[in-house]
Amino acid sequence: MIASALPEGVACAEHFGDTPDEGLFPAERALMKGVGAGRRREFTTVRHCARVALGALGVAPAPLLPDAEGAPRWPAGTVGSMTHCRGYRAAVAARRTDVRALGIDAEPHRPLRAGVLASVALPEERERQAALLLLAPSVHWDRLLFCAKEAAFKAWFPEGVRSGPARPRSLHDIRVTLRPAPPGHRPDRGAFDAEVLPGRPGSARFPGRWLATEDFLLAAVADLVTPSACL
Repeated sequence: MIASALPEGVACAEHFGDTPDEGLFPAERALMKGVGAGRRREFTTVRHCARVALGALGVAPAPLLPDAEGAPRWPAGTVGSMTHCRGYRAAVAARRTDVRALGIDAEPHRPLRAGVLASVALPEERERQAALLLLAPSVHWDRLLFCAKEAAFKAWFPEGVRSGPARPRSLHDIRVTLRPAPPGHRPDRGAFDAEVLPGRPGSARFPGRWLATEDFLLAAVADLVTPSACL
């Protein structure tokens, strides 16, 4: 499913269930000591997906441990992203020679809870919601905006941390412009532009793709070393 939102050169793996705990390395298992069963299953399965994606690049399995900021440390020379929501886990990976930054997010395809949109969306993003709903009423655009922002944040966060002492923390630091599919194309997928607003650490622009199924919304951001015209 996620593969259709990714450019060439990005490996991916996804799972709609969970994998056994024995798939963890000892250091990863130690992190999960005392953690609830549900969280442990998510952690295990999404790392299984990450190792499958890395394996497609020829990278040997290794522990994927969080750094001081909580973001996964990917093997040297690679970049990646992981996501999970109820009923879905996925990971993507690429070589840094091809992709500078990656971010993916999956969300249940249902509206955001009351008040959440106002807490994450900029005024201009909220204003566009009504027009998007008229173009494609089957898509929950409020949740998709949140999904796209999360994907962009995951792509930006490591670069923002490396750029200086300030730490990017808020989805308000990112402006997303969602683009539905053109007339005559499938209404369940499209593209978006994500802009880290000026003055934030690691200010940047990222292209993204999104897709919607009956159950899930998916967003992917890939900052390619050599930009692709089709992204």
